[in-house]
Amino acid sequence: MIEALPKRAFFRFEVAVRARAFSKFTAEARKWEVRHMLPPLIEVEERPPLADVYAGWDAEGMQFLFDVPGRTTPFACQPDTWWHGDGVRICIDTRDARDVRRQTRYCHFFYILPTGGGSQRRSPIVGTHRMSHARETPPPCDTTLIDVQVDARRRGYALAVRIPASCLHGWDPQEHRRIGLFYKLNDMQLGAQTLSATDEMGWNQDPSTWATAVLSD
Repeated sequence: MIEALPKRAFFRFEVAVRARAFSKFTAEARKWEVRHMLPPLIEVEERPPLADVYAGWDAEGMQFLFDVPGRTTPFACQPDTWWHGDGVRICIDTRDARDVRRQTRYCHFFYILPTGGGSQRRSPIVGTHRMSHARETPPPCDTTLIDVQVDARRRGYALAVRIPASCLHGWDPQEHRRIGLFYKLNDMQLGAQTLSATDEMGWNQDPSTWATAVLSD
């Protein structure tokens, strides 16, 4: 029975997120420094990573880059059923409450689709999601303030996301340097990659499965 559990279920992960100026937002992977790369924890399961994932922070908010090589087919995004197609989920707990197993007002769940929006259905889509069995939810935020850039290449793509502090209830990096962090990259051609937990571990309802991110200089 225990052999069926994902290996990451036996660990609590702590990762460093380095400071990066909010104004330096870009989907050009070459402009991100290696020190901003998050460790590919999927390797604990002896699986190769699908993407290099970067993160940065400052007082104005957080930003991320997902650099996915090898993708050769068009995006397959479903705006009405966003969990089925290509896209990224980013979860942030601005208080990193390790002993709380339900969403609180400090726990945020964002989903980002690289395409499918606008009149031509070619623009990125950003939304928020209420987690299953939530205890509380954060105040509503204006998702139009969340910036998304997509750099599509012949083989691969990069997706960058910048989330302002106004969309992160409780964001106070001077007082709270430890936050909860999780991501899931879903690629319809290449597969899925997550930070600290697999779907079987219930990351979409239990923030205690997320990694602890230490905001450092």
